[in-house]
Amino acid sequence: MQYHKNFTRFSLIVFLILNIAVDQISKFIVRLEISDYEHIALIKNIFTLTRVENSGAFLSLGDNMPYIFRLIILTGLPLLFLGYGLYYLFSKPNLPGSMQIALCFLIGGGIGNLYDRIVHGSVTDFMHLDFHIFQTGVFNFADIFIMIGVGILLLLSITANMIKKKTE
Repeated sequence: MQYHKNFTRFSLIVFLILNIAVDQISKFIVRLEISDYEHIALIKNIFTLTRVENSGAFLSLGDNMPYIFRLIILTGLPLLFLGYGLYYLFSKPNLPGSMQIALCFLIGGGIGNLYDRIVHGSVTDFMHLDFHIFQTGVFNFADIFIMIGVGILLLLSITANMIKKKTE
């Protein structure tokens, strides 16, 4: 039993590190190879790379806030939430595997963006999708990982509600 618990913790740590590494390596390459606001079309103007340094939150929200508020809201609060997320992930050994994976995606993506904010003063975003009828903001792998984590949690919630309704 102890072996299984240690293996699970080790697997979660490796998965978290992989999330953070993919995000940070991609941002490192983008900072080296792509100039600010340079556009590189990968799939005929549908999928482009363009480097943007985001000092705000999602879609640059809060970019114009005074520095102290940005520090508290965009660094302090995420640090508290990520710390609690790590505590929750590793203190609850009976969490379903899908919940553990979702939390790893959320925490890994959060750490990737928080690291950028602390070390570089902004988050490096570089991917953009344009489907003509709608388009995304510029985003990075940490954002993708966060959305995957949220998506898994949403699916878990929906399926739990469906199961609950069937048993009533």
